[in-house]
Amino acid sequence: MAKKPSRRGLNGRKSRTISWRARVALGLFIVLVVAVVAITNAMLMSRFTETTRNRAELRLALFGANLVSELRRNSIVPQLLARDPELIGALNSADYSRSTQRLISFVDEIGAASLMLLDKDGRTVAATDRNRLGEQHKSDAYFVEAQRSNETVFSVIQREASGFLFAYSRRVELQGQFLGVIIVEVDLQKFERTWAGFSDALLVMDSQGQIILATEPVWRGLTEPQAVARETPDSAIQRALMATTDWGSEVDGYLQGEAVMRVSSRIPFRGWQVASYTTYSSVREKVNGVLALEIMGFAILLALAFYVLSRKTMLRMALFQRESAELRALNARLQREIAERERMEKSLEVAGQTLAQSQKLAALGEMSAAVSHELNQPLAAMKTYLAGAMLLLRRNRPDEALSSFGRIDDLIGRMGAITRQLKSYASKGGDSFAPVNVGESLATSLSMMEPQLRLRKVRITRALPEKPVMVMADKVRLEQVMINLLRNALDATSSVEDAQIDILLSAGETATLTVRDNGYGIADLDALFEPFYTTKQPGDGVGLGLAISSGIVNDLGGRLTARNAVGGGAVFEVQLPILSEEIEAAE
Repeated sequence: MAKKPSRRGLNGRKSRTISWRARVALGLFIVLVVAVVAITNAMLMSRFTETTRNRAELRLALFGANLVSELRRNSIVPQLLARDPELIGALNSADYSRSTQRLISFVDEIGAASLMLLDKDGRTVAATDRNRLGEQHKSDAYFVEAQRSNETVFSVIQREASGFLFAYSRRVELQGQFLGVIIVEVDLQKFERTWAGFSDALLVMDSQGQIILATEPVWRGLTEPQAVARETPDSAIQRALMATTDWGSEVDGYLQGEAVMRVSSRIPFRGWQVASYTTYSSVREKVNGVLALEIMGFAILLALAFYVLSRKTMLRMALFQRESAELRALNARLQREIAERERMEKSLEVAGQTLAQSQKLAALGEMSAAVSHELNQPLAAMKTYLAGAMLLLRRNRPDEALSSFGRIDDLIGRMGAITRQLKSYASKGGDSFAPVNVGESLATSLSMMEPQLRLRKVRITRALPEKPVMVMADKVRLEQVMINLLRNALDATSSVEDAQIDILLSAGETATLTVRDNGYGIADLDALFEPFYTTKQPGDGVGLGLAISSGIVNDLGGRLTARNAVGGGAVFEVQLPILSEEIEAAE
């Protein structure tokens, strides 16, 4: 008797058919992903490589123009100095007592590395570097060639320790009689010092292909192939040629196994050339960013496909499970557990909210100590104004006394604002920010600190920009930070005879307020912003001012930093996001 095909066999064949189709679809999907990624990589590498090459060519053109400008600016100097009457008279009379001082008076205005005056025997008789007096240069090229020529001579001489010397020289004569040679050394090494901040490797070659300027000192005197082949661990070439892949990029060559882009340019001076080696790391990073987004998109599509397939499988399994009573009971039990878990999660969520509010109220106790610390400042000012008002009333000057009472009223308003901040901290609401002029807030803070500053006779210097510096902040809290910084600076200069506080406000990418004093500095910078840290005597402070100020600045989206000044004293710097005109108009 023939057996009927079992359901397992039918289902098995169906499952195998679905798996085969899924494998084909997955293979086609992978081929599509590889093709799209490869095409995108080729297009982006070509585009970003061209942009990087253009930028490197522009940079080389600027370097070449700067070199030529420096050389041409110094080329006219020997011609002028060769006609100087005092130098000609010194060579003619052999009296060089004032020649060195004469050259020193020129060097700063000219901007040359050094100036030297040689007599007709090649001996240095005057120089801006007094250590070189008496040196013999009779056989040096710049002396020999200048002696034979009536024009200014340019020489490049290789020195053993400090690279190359670049000098202009010209003969000094009187009525056709040769008296000596004036030499002007050109400071081209300053360009090497500016190149230290670049990631690219740069070099300048003369007409013979010899490297005369380079980011790596050991390259000087070599040809370009010799410099490239040289091993230079932890040098500028290795910093410029960091590890990178050249997949999909049209590289110009390899240095020490790294793919690089070589760009060169001619300098319109004696056949010189400047060249740079640029790594593909920046190009690769940009391309990888786009490729990562593409791959992420494909991964999401693949995940959705697997989710759909798995969802169909789960539905099919659910149909089979309904045929068994045991599985139905298990499903019901699972549903009850899920419901219980949801109730527990809701309970935990409510408990978490209650705990967060309890923690906030617990922190309110610490905040009250901080607020009492902040209230001491306006209370002290009110006491001073009240004493002044009483004295004015006794002297029958009621108008001036009314002015003091007006200031006391302002301080009372400020105290009310501080207590309102305490209430808003206890509630679940947030701070209300508004555009604030930092210069006006600084003027208000200085006005509130005027009695203490006048009592101490502290010299205040302010540097403010012409245009208003606007930030989005709470005006009262910002002034609270300024008063804390001014008060700390005032306390820091208590033992200084000529106390001085410098205040600088600048606007760039951020609004920066700098407060500097000439006090004793900061002993422990690490613990400076910790609560209850203070260097004052007991009873003078509880160490909450800077901790509160740092918290306020952080809430405003900025940061408060401190450091010791080079000449003594402390420097506090507040940086806040600046409010541009476009953002202010949108607000």
